[in-house]
This record gives sequence, C-alpha cells and structure tokens, in this order.
Amino acid sequence: QVQLVQSGGGLVQAGGSLRLSCAASGRTFSNAAMGWFRQATGKEREFVAAISSSGESTYYADSVKGRFTISRDNAKNTVYLQMNSLKPEDTAVYYCAARRGNYAYIQEKNVDYWGQGTQVTISS
Repeated sequence: QVQLVQSGGGLVQAGGSLRLSCAASGRTFSNAAMGWFRQATGKEREFVAAISSSGESTYYADSVKGRFTISRDNAKNTVYLQMNSLKPEDTAVYYCAARRGNYAYIQEKNVDYWGQGTQVTISS
C-alpha cells in the first residue's frame, strides 16, 4: 500500500510561482511512475505532468509546457511540481498520482494511488 501526502499550494498572483510536493510512503516509490493532475471547478480532471520511475523521462500538458517542471527525489520518496509564470487558468485542485511499475508515463485510467489534493489559486 502506498500513501501520497501532498503539501504546498495556496494563493498567489498571476506571474508568481509555487511548488507542490508529494511524499510517498512505502517501498515501491522508486518503482512507480508519478504524475500530477488538476481539476478546476466545473471541469474534468486533466493531466498536468508525469515523470518516469527513474526520473529520466518527463511529460507535460501543452498548457503548462515551459512553465511547470516535474521532478523526483527517490531517496526522499518525494515528487515535486515547480510551477512558474502562473496564470489564473491554472487555478484548480492539484492531485499527485502514482502508477506502480517501471513505467515511463501515467494516465488517469491507470493511476493506482492518489494524493489528497491541494488547492492552487491564482489571482489576476
């Protein structure tokens, strides 16, 4: 069993930065692809970024490419999402996600574990 505990988030002005963290319990973290998803009010949850189990491969939604960076520290069982140049349309609840196995990618349909979610609000 893996538990994902998120931290970070909050309220910032447009153009600002935030960093989300997701700490995982359990021994399988280094063998899990990790990702971030988000859900804005009234919208479906969408993919934001993913990182392979080794950390060598990363993937981003077009809407955040060049502004967000996903990274992981397997020694600390933690994955991060650095968000820069934030826009009001980035406002959403952000979820950390894990997919067991040495995969390069993660999609919502194959998520095994979810974090509790954290609110990110960007003011204009």
